Parts: sequence; structure tokens; C-alpha cells
Amino acid sequence: MMTLNLDALTTTALALLLLGGGVLLKRHSRVLTFLCVPAPVVAGFGFALVIWLLRKLGVLELTLDTALQGPLMVAFFTTVGLGGSLGLLRHGGKTLFIYLGACWALAILQNLVGVGAAGLFSLDPLLGLMAGAVSLEGGFGAAAAFGPVAEGLGAQGAATAALAAATFGMVAGGLLGTPVARWLISRHQLRLDSHNSAELSQLERASQGSVGTLDSATLLRLLTCILVIMVLGFWLGGALDAHLGVVLPSYVGAMFVAIIVRNLNDRMRLLELPDSAISTLGDVSLGLFLTMAMMSLKFWELEQLGLPLLGVLLIQVVIMLLLTVFVLFRLLGRDYDAAVLCAGFMGHGLGATPNAVANMGAVCEHYKVFSYKAFIIVPLCGAVLIDIVALPAITWFINAFAG
Repeated sequence: MMTLNLDALTTTALALLLLGGGVLLKRHSRVLTFLCVPAPVVAGFGFALVIWLLRKLGVLELTLDTALQGPLMVAFFTTVGLGGSLGLLRHGGKTLFIYLGACWALAILQNLVGVGAAGLFSLDPLLGLMAGAVSLEGGFGAAAAFGPVAEGLGAQGAATAALAAATFGMVAGGLLGTPVARWLISRHQLRLDSHNSAELSQLERASQGSVGTLDSATLLRLLTCILVIMVLGFWLGGALDAHLGVVLPSYVGAMFVAIIVRNLNDRMRLLELPDSAISTLGDVSLGLFLTMAMMSLKFWELEQLGLPLLGVLLIQVVIMLLLTVFVLFRLLGRDYDAAVLCAGFMGHGLGATPNAVANMGAVCEHYKVFSYKAFIIVPLCGAVLIDIVALPAITWFINAFAG
């Protein structure tokens, strides 16, 4: 068998080429667009599958140097923290707090179900966590981040299991969200109208934040801010590990430092931090690090986990459906907006925020009624506010069940 070792620069260049190819492929595929599969997943998953087949046939064994994956991952979570303005909560009203509370509760519930279901299938509890909030509500970003941590704590195949579970969740969330909402609307014969208010308009303006172009001065300022926060996150993680024995990954520490910086800056206005520029840097960091993570998938490790892991994920989907239909829909008011919000909840509770937006768009397009409330609250919670509780909860569960 031929062996090929790629250095860090070559691996990064290959990841960029694959990412560009994934963007083009998704743009021309109706199925991938419908399911909202991220371009990095399309590219990296396909590459890893080819490498696995070549390895199985005894043709090629490829080793990748993904040294830049870690810094890119920390940079992404730093941009998530910089987007986490707690001032948004003041404008959200009752519905935002109910929906956000459900998202936070789901993060804990998915971890509990993952650990419990892992026991039923004789899996390591850490592998159960990889099929919990790590890969479902957390999506590909958290799966790629926490999988190696669990693997480092002794859970063999955890990184591959987490990304495989995230892929399953992405498909399930995209397929189930719209049918659930349509069933709720039909079952309860809901009036097809949507709530709009000055309170929601204020929330929309607040969530848009500052805008600006990514010119050289802005890029220099943001890169400096992000890199300093990343260093502080490394120090925080090291200090907690050394003094308290708590394994806090550097990207989690960086995210919390970034949240503190963002909210202090909201009060003191020391730096101009355009949300659109932060989002652009975050998208680039996420795209590259996720492509590298998917490229490194080891399918031969997943072969032994296949059926037990699928069993855990099916239990998660059933519980998600029951929670959405019988609890969240009622808490949100049992109206058209609530049904559209439930479609979004299914989308990012199992997959990611783009799934949620696509689900809600499909529902609104079918009934020709736009849910103003859903399209403000779901992206805000799914893309920003969930992580305030979800990531610490994942960290605690990993520490609690390690070893």
C-alpha cells in the first residue's frame, strides 16, 4: 500500500480547494440545498469517504497534518462569543425567553439521554455524549471541537462518532421540521396569521447590531482582538485545569472571554466591532476547520460503532419529536407562530441554524404567511444565545463521565 504524508501547509491548501469545490457542488445540487448540508461537510465527507475506500482496497494510506485546525476552531468560537450580546435579551419578550429556555433545557436533556442510551447499548458514556448535544444541538462545529477531547480522555472513535452523529442530525432535522409544523397546523386547525409588534421590531434592530465592511483597518483590529482573546482563553483553560482539575477546552474559555469583551464594549464603546465583519471571519474559520475535521474522518473506527450509535440517535429523535409537539408548542402559545417556531426548533435542535431557517421558510412559503416572530427569534437563539449554556453543559458532562 502506498503511504502519503501531507504537511500542514499542503493539508490547509487541500482543505481550501475542497471547501471551494463543496460550495460549487452545493450551489448546483437541489438535494444538498434542501437539506442545508454545509459546504465543508459536502467536501470533507466526500474526501474522507474516498480515502477510506482506497485504504480498504489497499491502494493508499493518507496522513494529514491538521496543525492549523485547532487555532481555526478557537478563532471560530471566539467570533461566536463576540456576537453574544446579552443586551439582546432585554428586547426579546416572553416568547424569546421560553424558546431560549427550551434550547438550554434541550442541551442538558440530550446529554442525559445520550449517556442513558449509551448504557442500553453497552457504549462508553462519552460516546453517548457524542450522540447528544455535542453533535445534535451543537452541530458540526461542536462535534469537531469536542470529539477529539473525548477521544483524548479514552473514548476510542469519539471524534468520528461525533461527526457521523452530526451528519445524521443534519439530515433528520431537515426532513422532519417542516412536516411537524404542517401537522400541528392541520391537527389544531390554526388561524394562518402571524404576530408582529414594536417589541419584535426593536429586537430585530438590536440583533442586527453594527454593520461595516471588512477593510484593512477593520481586519487588523478584529484579528488583533480575536488573537488576544484566544491567548486569554488558553490561559483560562490552563489555569482551571491546573488549580481545579476542570478540563475546559481553550475554545470554550476563548468564547467566554469574548462574551465578556463584547458586553463590556457594548457599554463602554472602546472598539468598533462590526457584526457583519465578525460573522465573515467566523464563517471562514468555521469553513476551514470543519473541512479539515471532515477530511480526517476515520470510517474504519465507525464500523464498530454503527448500530449502537444509530440506536442512540433514533432515541434522541423520538424524544425531540415528543418534546416539540407536546411541550414546546403549548408553551409557545399553540398558534401559527408557535408551529413555525417548532419547525425551527426541530431544525437546529437536531442539525443547525440553516436547517431551522430552511424549515421555517418552507412552512411560510406553503401557507403564504410569513412568521416575523420566528425569523427573528430562531436565528438569534440558534446561532448565538444557545452556546451560553450548551457549551458549559457539554464540558461538565465530559468531565463528569471521563474515565
